Amino acid sequence: MLDIEEKKDSNTVVNHGTSVNAPSKVFIAAGWIALGVGFIAFLIGLYNAEMQLNEKGYYLTVLLYGLFASVSLQKSVRDRLEGIAVTDMYFGICWFALISAIALLVVGLFNADLELSEKGFYGMSYTLVMFASIAVQKNVRDAQ
Repeated sequence: MLDIEEKKDSNTVVNHGTSVNAPSKVFIAAGWIALGVGFIAFLIGLYNAEMQLNEKGYYLTVLLYGLFASVSLQKSVRDRLEGIAVTDMYFGICWFALISAIALLVVGLFNADLELSEKGFYGMSYTLVMFASIAVQKNVRDAQ
């Protein structure tokens, strides 16, 4: 019988009876690079933007809230797939947090006095950061 967590070979990890291929070093690096590029691009965009400080704080807070929400939701989904107990209440809160973080960004950008290209930049860098944070969290968990 397999333990809770054991390594079968150098590329396969068994978590709670589920066999998972360990991510390659290139995929791990790509995830971290995408996260860093998206996050730094978003911050540089905020730094260079001609908006009030409270608006910059709003977008930074929405970014951080979205990061937490996406990682928390990904962990909850993965826990459920591996048979680890996750309450329906927490799972629902994770979904609500992610949806509300995205909605806050969309509403903020819709109401912002920015060029359409700037709005697109913030939307795309936010999307990159959300995707990369999920990939990094998955890679970290798969490597354990």
